[in-house]
Amino acid sequence: MANSLINIAQRKAAGARHIARKEFYRVCRKTDFTWRYLANLNPWLEYRKLRQPLTAIQQRVLNSLIQDGIAITSVDEFLENPSLYQDLFDAVTERENLKAHEIQLARKKTAEEAETKSYLVNLIDRGHLFHPEDIFIRFAVLPEITAIINGYFGMLTKLFYCNVWHNLPMTGAARESQLWHRDPEDRYILKLFVYMTHVDEHSGATCYAPGTHPRGNVKRKPEQTLCKEGDAYNYRTGDEQMAKVVSREKWITAIGPKRTMLFLDTRGYHKGGLVRRNDRILYNCMYNSIATAYPKSARPKLSHVPKLARSIEFLLAD
Repeated sequence: MANSLINIAQRKAAGARHIARKEFYRVCRKTDFTWRYLANLNPWLEYRKLRQPLTAIQQRVLNSLIQDGIAITSVDEFLENPSLYQDLFDAVTERENLKAHEIQLARKKTAEEAETKSYLVNLIDRGHLFHPEDIFIRFAVLPEITAIINGYFGMLTKLFYCNVWHNLPMTGAARESQLWHRDPEDRYILKLFVYMTHVDEHSGATCYAPGTHPRGNVKRKPEQTLCKEGDAYNYRTGDEQMAKVVSREKWITAIGPKRTMLFLDTRGYHKGGLVRRNDRILYNCMYNSIATAYPKSARPKLSHVPKLARSIEFLLAD
């Protein structure tokens, strides 16, 4: 009986700490100063001790991210070991084969707006147990990628998402994330896309409004419409509304062949995934600070966290 009461008290205390922490982070995200030096003080201090000089290509990518909120490069230009792409491609092909029936069924349902993102198949199921040796994880924490992520945030960060998206052609009007939007979960949110197929303007290329990210110089917000999407409501912006804030000729459309790598801060306005022909398949990861509102339960689940360089271990550890 005593142990049961102790366990209940411990759970209640843990719940109270969790609520208090979420409220603390919510307040801290309102300014860069409090977000960085209060909510993320320890990761910021650790990064200052661990950061290493960047290579020329890493510095170019980081500069583009800081200025525009988006940077486009390639596996061959950016990675020290480009052959890892083949390992990733083979793993994606294996997932495609495992999901072949689901993909075929999804092709018939792309126009069903009642089902959120009916045009998208995630090749890795939620709750999938990763091993650190899996290429999906190994690629996400490559030292050269980690250098960009932590360099942009100016602190050690966490890997919060890892999956492969298969976008299917559809004929209806753009909807959901195919419309302009910004992600809400953190002050900076950095995503990595690696193309497994050629991506052009007809196959769902991501489009970005440069300078609308937190580190950018575009502070004006476009008009937004509150849209019901499944059980949720989200703000979306159309092309005409966005063009009043950032002119169309400045929009960056991330077209590219297989092996293209795309870094983008999705706190800036962006849209993508509207495929009219030629399926889009891309590997993608998301990196946030410890102060993110993104649920911890949704992070990639690992069988164990091996002993690695501190900045990489931090990405994976709870």
